[in-house]
Amino acid sequence: MTAGTLSNRKIASDNAFLKALIRNVVPPIVAVLIFCVIWQLFSTDTFPGPVQVIQDAFSAEDGPPLINPFHVGGAEDYWGTVFNAVVRGTGDTNIGLFWLVMSSLKRVAIGYSFAALIGVALGILVGVNNLLYRALDPIFQFLRVVPPLAWVPISLAALQMNEPAALFVIFITAIWPILINTAVGVKQIPSDYNNVAKVLRLSKQKYFFKVLIPATVPYIFTGLRIGIGLAWLAIIAAEIVMSGVPGIGFFIWDEYQNNYITGIIIALLYIGATGLILDRLVAWIGTKVSPA
Repeated sequence: MTAGTLSNRKIASDNAFLKALIRNVVPPIVAVLIFCVIWQLFSTDTFPGPVQVIQDAFSAEDGPPLINPFHVGGAEDYWGTVFNAVVRGTGDTNIGLFWLVMSSLKRVAIGYSFAALIGVALGILVGVNNLLYRALDPIFQFLRVVPPLAWVPISLAALQMNEPAALFVIFITAIWPILINTAVGVKQIPSDYNNVAKVLRLSKQKYFFKVLIPATVPYIFTGLRIGIGLAWLAIIAAEIVMSGVPGIGFFIWDEYQNNYITGIIIALLYIGATGLILDRLVAWIGTKVSPA
């Protein structure tokens, strides 16, 4: 192979990479720019445009928590304040948006984990029992359309404590797609799989791990992916009940109460980016776990 051939192949490879980059990167950038122009044209005094948002974000009064995601205002013990905010959910709320997101993610992780465990287990139980499926599926379909905010007063009245009430709102919002998709996945196991399992006289344990779980995993992860999105959506409703605690949901509510729209807009960017990362993470785990 000559040096000229290698050079031509490198040029072709570089051109292909450049074309792929242009095809995948340029359209989103152009779309964002067009959106910002339209947003700026329709901005008002009460709803600032992107130029005003950037100016407000760098203002002396409200700038640090917005432009510095790791900001902790006026704290002598930086990491102590961060630990209290993220782990304990207490302390100063005047901290950067990164730490507020981490505090909210802790609550989402707890509520979503319980929803995933109970949803998958109950979904399998309902899926393998036709009587339970017919009896409970209408109830599941009814409850899944209840908005997160509607659960706030119920959770407060039942639990009488803010943190458990917030976790319950996240849990009850996320569990339904996980449960329903798992149950549907069990119902959709091909009859050939069940017939082969009967012919081979597989034990219940082997049937569970060799047939049921592998066949149901794609449905389970579809539910998990929807569930993590709903759990993150519920964080606003969940943290409204927790007045004065660190969290991105309470931050948005507090900014609204103070009529500071710039803070809400910037927080929405953080929420959208975090939700996208969570969705892609669960989808990636699903591709690694699902059978080829």
